[in-house]
Amino acid sequence: MPFRLLFCLLLAAATHLAHAAQEGAGASAPGPAPAAPAPIRFLLTFDDGPSGSSGDNATVRVLDTLARNAVQDGIKAVFFTQTRHWHGGGTAIGRALIRREHEAGHVVALHSATATHANHRFMSAEELDATLGRGVDDLRTLTGRAPMLVRPPFWAYDAATLDGYHRHGLHMLLTDLNANDGKIWGVNFSWHKRSNMLRMLAETRKRWAAGAMHMVDGATPVVVTFHDVNSYTARNLEVYLQILLDVARELDIPVAGKPFYDDGGALERAALASTVRSAAEHPQLPGLWNWLWQ
Repeated sequence: MPFRLLFCLLLAAATHLAHAAQEGAGASAPGPAPAAPAPIRFLLTFDDGPSGSSGDNATVRVLDTLARNAVQDGIKAVFFTQTRHWHGGGTAIGRALIRREHEAGHVVALHSATATHANHRFMSAEELDATLGRGVDDLRTLTGRAPMLVRPPFWAYDAATLDGYHRHGLHMLLTDLNANDGKIWGVNFSWHKRSNMLRMLAETRKRWAAGAMHMVDGATPVVVTFHDVNSYTARNLEVYLQILLDVARELDIPVAGKPFYDDGGALERAALASTVRSAAEHPQLPGLWNWLWQ
């Protein structure tokens, strides 16, 4: 074989081997690590208030604890109010508390505008539109701005109720964690505060770790639901705040430097990002409500 031909063949082989080595190195090189989910921040919400009690008012105690406690002072929350409840927003005491919530920098939202805790899903479209209009007008009168958030009583909604909310400029916020502290008559205590939060946060952790939750302002909002008309909750709210931090630590979930929202604007942005946009989403509802409505 002529020397020139042999030289060309050897050069081609060497070039081929060099390219193959480079491609192999590129294929085996690890890609960029997936971004870690943002640390969580607990987004506190309260349903069914305000209390219209003239005595030891549970809503007043909740507001006082949010303002000053051993965990984080100045916490802001979303209050889903019943603007015309016979023992709540329909009273002078209740209306004054709605104004106080707004003036303290909390987000005032709509739960109902009926004399009782009426189910939106059982209303006709006309009745629902009328009660939502009343609720929006009530809160605009009391706070100077229309509410942007709504939570259905009994967590009961369908495509029709969701459409009704949207027609009134309302966005539906459900929850990730539920204290299971709905108004209790007679027996007003809980032995399962910690185990309940641990179980639900463990489920939420799966979505957080999968990157399936929204990140807002550098944190992942985790929505927690309480009821400010429950006197047991009002007396033990500081205990609940510490439990939330403890179970997050136990589950190895990083928590933001400020574990709770202390700015109303940031709170509302986080809440709006967590709302249900379509009836096709079917998010998990608390407890038996998921079985009933989903």
